[in-house]
Amino acid sequence: MGADREGRGRRRHARVMAYAAGGVLVLAGCASMPDSGDLRGVESTPRQETQVQVFAVPPGEDASPSEIVQGFLEALTSDDPQYKTARQYLTGDAAKTWRPEASATVLTDGPGAKPEPGGGGEDTGEISYMLTGTKVATVDAQQAYAPATGAYGRSVHLTQDDKRQWRIDALPQGVVIGESDFQRNYMSVSKYYFASNTEAAGSKSRPTAVADPIYVRRRVEPMTQMVSSLLSGPTRWLGPVVRSSFPTGTALAKGAGALTPDDRSKLTVPLNDKAAGIGTNRCEEMAAQMLFTLRNLSPAVDEVELRSGGAELCSLTQEGADSAASRSSARHPDYLYFVDGKHRLVRIAAGSSGNEPDPAPGALGEGDTALRSVAVSRDEHAAAGVSLDGRSLYVGSLVSGGSLGEPVLRSQGRSEKDRLTPPSWDADDGLWVADRDPERPRLLLFEEGKGDAVEVRTPHLDGRIQSVRVAADGVRIALVVEKGGKKTLLIGLIERDEKPGEKPAVRVVELRSATPELEEVTTMSWAGDSRLVVVGREHGGVEQMRYVQVDGSTPDVPAPAALTGVKEVTAAEDDQLPLVAYSVDGIVRLPSGEQWQKVTEGTAPVYPG
Repeated sequence: MGADREGRGRRRHARVMAYAAGGVLVLAGCASMPDSGDLRGVESTPRQETQVQVFAVPPGEDASPSEIVQGFLEALTSDDPQYKTARQYLTGDAAKTWRPEASATVLTDGPGAKPEPGGGGEDTGEISYMLTGTKVATVDAQQAYAPATGAYGRSVHLTQDDKRQWRIDALPQGVVIGESDFQRNYMSVSKYYFASNTEAAGSKSRPTAVADPIYVRRRVEPMTQMVSSLLSGPTRWLGPVVRSSFPTGTALAKGAGALTPDDRSKLTVPLNDKAAGIGTNRCEEMAAQMLFTLRNLSPAVDEVELRSGGAELCSLTQEGADSAASRSSARHPDYLYFVDGKHRLVRIAAGSSGNEPDPAPGALGEGDTALRSVAVSRDEHAAAGVSLDGRSLYVGSLVSGGSLGEPVLRSQGRSEKDRLTPPSWDADDGLWVADRDPERPRLLLFEEGKGDAVEVRTPHLDGRIQSVRVAADGVRIALVVEKGGKKTLLIGLIERDEKPGEKPAVRVVELRSATPELEEVTTMSWAGDSRLVVVGREHGGVEQMRYVQVDGSTPDVPAPAALTGVKEVTAAEDDQLPLVAYSVDGIVRLPSGEQWQKVTEGTAPVYPG
């Protein structure tokens, strides 16, 4: 980029970039283009230029139709907040009706464009171009990401205005952009709402925060974007299982402008009159939602003050937010658990460098019942274990001297692989497990880890569950599902219908793939509020370990160091704790910034959950 290439004829610069180099602002021309002939694809800016800022350039005098289309596509990759320059490539009417915020279509490479056959020509005063490419993802009007596949093909139409200047007068809504430009221009952030099955605002119980990932433009007032999106409500996918403490219709006050914290890292947020008159408890929940949402953004926000009608509603610090609401990644487990060579439950202090485990207190650690997989409740007061043959599920307390009793569940599957999956605990001490018996495959929930199982309905599940992991928020669930020899990772929502005196009706709905490119998922674990770690294989590829977001996007963090022969992996919601895996080398862990280290012999490692 920058220098003209030979053999392309006369060119002009379609955009310029600015980036910091040793404290000096450097401008570089980019994406030169031809006057005539077919349009090439828009060259995406290399991903590694993280400090690059792209400024759009308006159309030149007497620009040809190909230059107008190319210049418009280049302007879509700029950091122009309202796409004012991009609109200069449109007719007046088109500029008024075009809504770039409606969607973003992400293509493998920048969009290509060619004149459409029968679409007119320069001598007719109108011409059409077809934009083409291969889809990677879409981002909708709510800024929610979704993986996409297949060919992209949309038409733009150009005409000449009264001054004989070519302009686009018909085009698809939204923007279309190459993948590397998308990664440079946009970033994934999580806004936070509260699980709707937790107590309403003002109760003594702390509500549970649930992450709702979205994509915002990286250099276009991201703080203001995030607050506005938070106020507008959750994405359509998450909406049925969460609530917001902000009253319906709450928005930034008119004329609020860009939001920026002061020199004490305090952010003052002026709201419209919909927020006026709320009580202190509810206001603090609102401020907690905002602080959780802005927690990892730069510049840092340590305190939020909410105002309406010129009056202060409440003020809350980050520490106060953790007291007002519960957030999964703020939990710090005491121990890492696994099954040792004697098939008993053992543990090592979480985050320690120790290699010698101790038997877990209670019957599951005594070794009287041989185990193949385990799960420990999030408060680390109880544990569940599946017997070595995969047939029986036991539940016991993590207290010395406690008895185990009879199994709470027995599978009738004929072989070990057709019996029980490893169990998983939710945030309310509910115990989840799937029975893989082909004659009666079921997803089951034991409320508080005991009593009769509730059979969880999975109305749109296509395949047989091989693995279950419930998120700490209790409203999202990750399932590895097998169908036709393929194992895929699906994320679903947990819906509950509870009536006094009756068993709750529980369903898993809105299942969607988090790893559409993987056809063989070996193991997975939650690894944060909206992130999982997955071991799997693409078609014709080799086994790999990676992080994925619940929306199917790839987080902007390094993948874990390579590890061969991984059979199971576990991660804590607290990202300061190391990944732990069971591989051909036994139990291994990955401390931050280091390589995998062997801990000891054993299988089935788990953090609480």
